[in-house]
Amino acid sequence: MRDGRPQSQGRGQCYITRVTRPDAIVVQPAGRVAGCIRVPGDKSISHRYALVAALADGPSSIEGYAPGADCHATLQALLHLGVPISRDERGALTVHGRGLGGLSAAAGPIDACNSGTTLRLLAGMLAAHPFTSVLTGDDSLRRRPMRRIITPLSRMGARIRASDGDRPPLTIAGAGLSAIEHAPDVPSAQVKSSVLLAGLHADGRTRVIEPAPTRNHSELALAAFGASVDCHDRVVSIVGGTRLHARRLDVPGDLSSAAFWAVAAAALPGSDVTCLEVGLNPTRTAILDVLARAGAAVERTIERVEAGEPRGSIRVRAGDHRPLTIGAVEVPAVIDELPALAALATFGGALNVSGASELRVKESDRIACLAQGLRALGADIEERPDGFHISGRRRLSGGTADAVGDHRLAMAFAIAALGADRPSVILGASSVDISYPGFFEVLSSLAR
Repeated sequence: MRDGRPQSQGRGQCYITRVTRPDAIVVQPAGRVAGCIRVPGDKSISHRYALVAALADGPSSIEGYAPGADCHATLQALLHLGVPISRDERGALTVHGRGLGGLSAAAGPIDACNSGTTLRLLAGMLAAHPFTSVLTGDDSLRRRPMRRIITPLSRMGARIRASDGDRPPLTIAGAGLSAIEHAPDVPSAQVKSSVLLAGLHADGRTRVIEPAPTRNHSELALAAFGASVDCHDRVVSIVGGTRLHARRLDVPGDLSSAAFWAVAAAALPGSDVTCLEVGLNPTRTAILDVLARAGAAVERTIERVEAGEPRGSIRVRAGDHRPLTIGAVEVPAVIDELPALAALATFGGALNVSGASELRVKESDRIACLAQGLRALGADIEERPDGFHISGRRRLSGGTADAVGDHRLAMAFAIAALGADRPSVILGASSVDISYPGFFEVLSSLAR
């Protein structure tokens, strides 16, 4: 902002304007998007590398650590637990591991901010440490249910008290843990990871039987640091007591962040976007298959594999807009990308989602808030108890959409706004910093 006037960025038909209204961005319609970019480090992998490195013997180096607020919350939590962390001039982290069971009691409550991953995974680690910890977060996180981790961790021997039945703050009295076999009711990589991190400290072999496959970053990270992990069909197990060894690791680009550019390229005629050095773990790439099913031209190239994590490039070009149906079986594999796919449906075709009630307990009620925001932009969307239906029969008119502090909604509304008849205002735009600082600057650079 200069002299009280909005400052525009970008070129061509689309630019981003920061307005005087607090935390708002104006997105102009675009003709197409094109370019070659790198996205920030993978958020899910960054959390896990830092947490497992803290339990290893000696210093581990992590390059490409995700820059967002969620992953920063994990580093701050580890610092409070006595784990020295430094960053060199290139931005690489060094996490000085304290060894298995070597964390120290924090001086006060540990604030996970908006990060459910930080809170749930850290709960699994702290359940085995012989002191009492308090895990809390912001207003949004304190509304999120935690019964799915409280139950298995309590069965293993930890004593956990929660606010309002199963909401944070969680007070965790750690103890010696016993191995269990746990079968979650709902597929959840965070629940699985929490139990595995507790099982790493437990006596015996802990097993998690998944109702459906979920992302396997925790299993790969634990194995990379030397844990005894076994994966067979939908059963994941870990042997407690194995010492972990320090590693040098590089985090690939975040495919869930790249998904927004892939959707924009699939949506706007004449678009062509390439994302480099992106993680292509097969438990995460369902979004690319869905985009191809929707009519986009999608190319992926695996260039190398490190610590079990494939990485490479993806190129997406616009194609036909075909209707999509995503049901309960497919939802776990694209749960984070559903807001982006909703944005795609506003450009044509249709999207019918069911079996996604998990969206109601994310950073926001993502079903209700997604429907409200897209409707404000002119979309034809029907909210359902476990999903939604979008008809892309008409072009968006444009309007004002409130992201309610949810980073994925802010990005989804911005992508949808590219196809509107007139400029749109996105409220709560700064929430993108949770996972993708600089998102709007990249949007300006790609839009034509």
